[in-house]
Amino acid sequence: MSDRKPVYKAYHHPAGGWGAAAATARVLMEQSVLTKGSRALLSMNQPGGFKCPSCAFPDADCRKKLEFCENGAKALAHEATKARVTRDFFARHGVTELMERSDYWLEMQGRLTEPMRYDPATDHYVPVGWDDAFALIGRHLRGLDSPHRAEFYTSGRTPNEAAFLYAVFVREFGTNNFPDCSNMCHEPTSRGLQPAIGIGKGTVVMADFEHAEAIFVIGQNTGTNSPRMMTNLVEARKRGVPIVTINPMPERALIRFAEPQDVVQMATFGSTRISSEFVHVKIGGDLAILKGMMKVIFERDAAGEDVIDWPFVNAHTAGLDKVRAEIEALDWAALERHSGIDQAQIRRLAEIYIRSKATMICYGMGVTQHQQGSRLVQQVANLLLLRGNFGKPGAGIAPIRGHSNVQGDRTVGIDEKPSQDYLDRLAAVFGFEPPREHGHHAVESVEAMLRGEARVFIGMGGNFARAMPDTQRTYAAMRKLDLTVGIATKLNRGHLVHGRDALILPVVARSEIIRTARGEQFVTIEDAMANVTASRGVLEPPGPHCLPEVEIVCRMALATLPGSRTPWGEYIHDYSAIRDRIADVYPAIYADFNSRIKAPHGFHLDVPPRRRVWATPNGKANFLPLPGLEVNDPVDDPQMLRLSTIRSHDQFNTTIYSYNDRYRGIHGDRMVLFMNAGDIAARGLADGQAVALETISRDGRPRRVAGLTVVAYPMPSGSVAGYYPELNPLMPLDYHDHITGTPAAKSVPVRIAT
Repeated sequence: MSDRKPVYKAYHHPAGGWGAAAATARVLMEQSVLTKGSRALLSMNQPGGFKCPSCAFPDADCRKKLEFCENGAKALAHEATKARVTRDFFARHGVTELMERSDYWLEMQGRLTEPMRYDPATDHYVPVGWDDAFALIGRHLRGLDSPHRAEFYTSGRTPNEAAFLYAVFVREFGTNNFPDCSNMCHEPTSRGLQPAIGIGKGTVVMADFEHAEAIFVIGQNTGTNSPRMMTNLVEARKRGVPIVTINPMPERALIRFAEPQDVVQMATFGSTRISSEFVHVKIGGDLAILKGMMKVIFERDAAGEDVIDWPFVNAHTAGLDKVRAEIEALDWAALERHSGIDQAQIRRLAEIYIRSKATMICYGMGVTQHQQGSRLVQQVANLLLLRGNFGKPGAGIAPIRGHSNVQGDRTVGIDEKPSQDYLDRLAAVFGFEPPREHGHHAVESVEAMLRGEARVFIGMGGNFARAMPDTQRTYAAMRKLDLTVGIATKLNRGHLVHGRDALILPVVARSEIIRTARGEQFVTIEDAMANVTASRGVLEPPGPHCLPEVEIVCRMALATLPGSRTPWGEYIHDYSAIRDRIADVYPAIYADFNSRIKAPHGFHLDVPPRRRVWATPNGKANFLPLPGLEVNDPVDDPQMLRLSTIRSHDQFNTTIYSYNDRYRGIHGDRMVLFMNAGDIAARGLADGQAVALETISRDGRPRRVAGLTVVAYPMPSGSVAGYYPELNPLMPLDYHDHITGTPAAKSVPVRIAT
């Protein structure tokens, strides 16, 4: 329970603007890097510089003097901080004591500086040499009776070169156990879009924003999670493009935004209205809205109007009749009840969509993190297919991924369900037979730990234990392991929830220079729109004992695979050799990698739907049904509320920068429950009252979070929201997308507890 008391004061100013500028300056000063950080920001997302360590939104097509946002500046400031976590820090603080500290306090301690090993006799981490650390990893992995007893996690901050080698190392070791951060967010995109359009990625590029005639943003808080996208939305609104926002919370940046780089707006305190239409959908109601819009289209087509792109549909798609029959049978009362939106507004949305000759639909985890998230993504594709919104300028589907290389990691092999073609190429290039059976995704890895099957966990970045649902069960699972390894820049909760043996290994950060015996090296990143660009750090690492991720992967492989024919020692020093092997394994998309990456803005990977080519078994784009209007299993409890876990504006994933959430008006605490005023009154509660939440679950396990302060907020009736990861204990481990295992964090059934 928090000992702080939140203060709520509605924020009425535009997002961005002077508030963002002040916050950027403040965080640079707080981390004592005002001069160094300011210089580094000039290199962020610029040709010859480094890629932002936070979101995956692409760089502008043309070079801008400044190409960073407030949240990118926060990520850099905390990465470049002068604060250090040294051996003296660990001598002063034992693990049991550190577990009592907040996530924010842990973050503020600074950068890790040397490898550390857990000493159970003292309950402290103590220094360990790199050779001894790798030897310990090798002994544990070689001592397993099956390679499938190890779990190899990957964070989206891992660059392509390290991720590719990690995939090679683990498969040469003998398993496909690759839980990764995509499993927790956009895996429904990766799996759901594949049967629909033949690729598990978005189909738009930055130039499409300039040609779009309508933009829909569904379940995505752009101003916090991908602020650089706001520039594109502002420019679209200035051209008169309608922007439709569908979300349970009226996020400030999607209402009104001031561009910090717009001199006129900053000088005049001006701003731009972003959403031409705000759709206050209740949690889980997006499916009913999408089907309602399609129902209008089918009605008008039946009346003889030219609203379906029949030449496109007939030439490029299959499966429309089944989807049409299911949607035409729906009645409007059910659509209104499930969406919380009246028929008139749904018809208005359909009219905006029909009038547009080129429509983009952007979406975030408000779409993917449901029990039917993968199939909900397919309904977004269905709507776009009806009007031929693929393969033409200004049109397409745009999953807005939240981590900087999560898409790239998947492209280069971080996949628990790899394709047979990839495995065949791997065998041909590296000369070993990789495992063919599917491995574990994130939830399955925790379940394997709980059963005692998994014995080793290696985390390439991230904060796995804190990010996962069902917090107490996840912690218990991690503590059953023989070895946990955290490869990271900063101390986090995951290093304190550890196995019998545990290592913390410090890495060189994205913004820092990588030097090897072959000279200075750079890495590559794939953004959310399939652009691959070079990233070259400009800052000095925090100390001589931090190693690049590539070297850590190679030295783990050398310690684990003594008979390997893979030239791990060469890859430590020459990253161009790694890119040559990536090109060998992926000749269709990465051919001539080292030459193409020299272009200032990199290159774009082939996305076949942009050419109206569909890499599906039938060679068509497929309309795929999702019968009914539920995206989550129904719950028979009149007191049920649907909880969506959310990020604050001062947060990146599990990294907490402060206790404030400026745009939502919250200051001083994160233990709040955003709630509809009518729902508060109906339950006999009061604004500002302390309450507890408990999960309505089928497994009988009690899950409860107390000490939440009720905040009356414009939420739809029946929908509530609270911060991640503090409310992760309420998410059952088995409450996830039925296809991918992605936690259904946007729709947890809860009730107010007494």
